[in-house]
Amino acid sequence: MTHDILCIGAVLWDVIGRASRPMAAGDDVPGRISRLPGGVAMNIAMTLARMGMRPALLSAVGRDAAGDELVAACAALGLNTDFIHRDATLPTDMYMAIEGENGLIAAIADAHSLERAGGAILASLHDGRLGSDLAPYQGVIALDGNLTTALLAQIANAPAFARADLRLAPASPGKAERLAPLLAHPHATLYVNLAEANLLAQGMFPTAAAAAEALVARGAHRVIVTNGASPCADAGAGIGTLTAQPAPVRARRITGAGDTFMAAHIAAERGAAPRDAARREAALRMALSAAATYVAGEDL
Repeated sequence: MTHDILCIGAVLWDVIGRASRPMAAGDDVPGRISRLPGGVAMNIAMTLARMGMRPALLSAVGRDAAGDELVAACAALGLNTDFIHRDATLPTDMYMAIEGENGLIAAIADAHSLERAGGAILASLHDGRLGSDLAPYQGVIALDGNLTTALLAQIANAPAFARADLRLAPASPGKAERLAPLLAHPHATLYVNLAEANLLAQGMFPTAAAAAEALVARGAHRVIVTNGASPCADAGAGIGTLTAQPAPVRARRITGAGDTFMAAHIAAERGAAPRDAARREAALRMALSAAATYVAGEDL
């Protein structure tokens, strides 16, 4: 195999402006602006590759100059681009964010091409290249909430996804509820922050553990909830709840921290039995460590 995990969702260009001082709406301050490959699926794939895994990307990228450059950058990072949907009628997507020392100030995600491509990005899971309805893909799939609500609902009941180990990320609080149809998938693990968990649980739970347990009570198979510098939690049906405390760090970058946490957790759990509490605890701590390293601006 040329891959050992599929990453489905946003693959685009990130344009990030960072200032080394606190910011508020309307501020005009000096800083640094960078352009680099990004998107939830892309961020997860890049971290997985750095941890020795071989991700394949399923996404939509335009047949424009920005798209050609992006696909080349993906390949240079060791990512499998064979299954990316390229469409000459769609521009390559972009994400723009402003970050200050006090965190994310504002962001705009232009993932319209991914949404317009729809089910075309999943063709390889139906036509036999990666799987089909009669021979479903049985590996790990990291799936992000940048897909449309309709497509995510189809995936929840699609035979082609019935045997996959699904790892779900909402992409943003505004898109968290798109993942609701997938909560009951028998092999799904949901990665959310506390705000996203509360949206899905339709409550105001004060801790990650309480929110995770509420989602499990509502039918979720397994949930990982982060809460900034406060303890995170891993809860699942029949496997109990674990918590872990993040290490304190000074934040130098924010965008991509949750994706880094998720990727590190997936890599740490490779081959682990789902009821192995010691391995679950170790994976949670490894993911927190990777996220802290990323937020501090250091290389993994």
